[in-house]
Amino acid sequence: MPTSTSSFADWIKPPIEDVWLLTGPTASGKSSVAIDLASAIDAEIISVDSMAVYRGMDIGTAKPTCDQRERVPHHLIDVIEPTCDYSVSQFVMDAHAKADEIRSRGRKVLLVGGTPLYLKTLMCGMFLGPPADWEFRAAVAADVAEFGIESLRRRLEQVDPLSAFKILAGDVRRMTRALEVAKITGRPLSHWQNQFERMAQPRGCKSFVLAWERSALHQRVNRRVDEMFERGLLDEVETLMTKHGQLGRTASQAVGYKEPIEFLSGLVDRPSMIEKVKAHTRQFVRRQEIWFRSMPMIERLHIGSEKDLEQAASEALTTFAPL
Repeated sequence: MPTSTSSFADWIKPPIEDVWLLTGPTASGKSSVAIDLASAIDAEIISVDSMAVYRGMDIGTAKPTCDQRERVPHHLIDVIEPTCDYSVSQFVMDAHAKADEIRSRGRKVLLVGGTPLYLKTLMCGMFLGPPADWEFRAAVAADVAEFGIESLRRRLEQVDPLSAFKILAGDVRRMTRALEVAKITGRPLSHWQNQFERMAQPRGCKSFVLAWERSALHQRVNRRVDEMFERGLLDEVETLMTKHGQLGRTASQAVGYKEPIEFLSGLVDRPSMIEKVKAHTRQFVRRQEIWFRSMPMIERLHIGSEKDLEQAASEALTTFAPL
């Protein structure tokens, strides 16, 4: 249970409010539209991209250019080294802090990005949970060492069946955290997380998504991947591997980095590597689009051409002018 100096409210981050939000699938043109919109509303941009946080991962993540960052301040880009992991809870805390900082300067906040989980936690809020109980974690680790992972899963099934069902069989860290939350709060982790499943428009949030026809978007994806390799994506990955030896779990699995790592390891040839990046990017785009359709509160800006893209910021301003 909460201590005398904390409460359940301290463990909850509510939905972010009073912001503009621009999202859309990979290669939809978010960066250019964001610059136009931020300039029009006097905003600073907070990146909502789980890969843009990594330093040195520039080409494969299509980070805003130096010129774009000079025109409009960008935040939560180049935050950590690619050998580290950056959790969604850390992102939520950082995004709220940056939003408060931007507002303190009298400027508006524009969230820009297409990472579904990051967007969801900002729109729905998140249960951050209590601080770690290291004594409890050590005891669980000792039990796992003596009795095995399956005993940990059976223990979690008794305490929190839904979390036990959702968490992968070998994920000791997440199973331990679920047990820890139940022990400290007296309620299953799944109970807390379910409080933040409902999608709703946060107060004062003006949000829209760039919606391309699928075949046109896939053409843009293929073209962008070709351009990334022409700009030196393979050299970028090789430089990162030389510098760090091995990338962190999250960074090494990113589309556009996983495939070049396989190529440099001799697992695939160059044409296969490029085609795999294109295919994996298109698959991710489909997952993004499915998620965007589940968010009825977001205005859809239908984009059919580059000219439409150039007018997207103006259309967004017209859409939200009465608010």
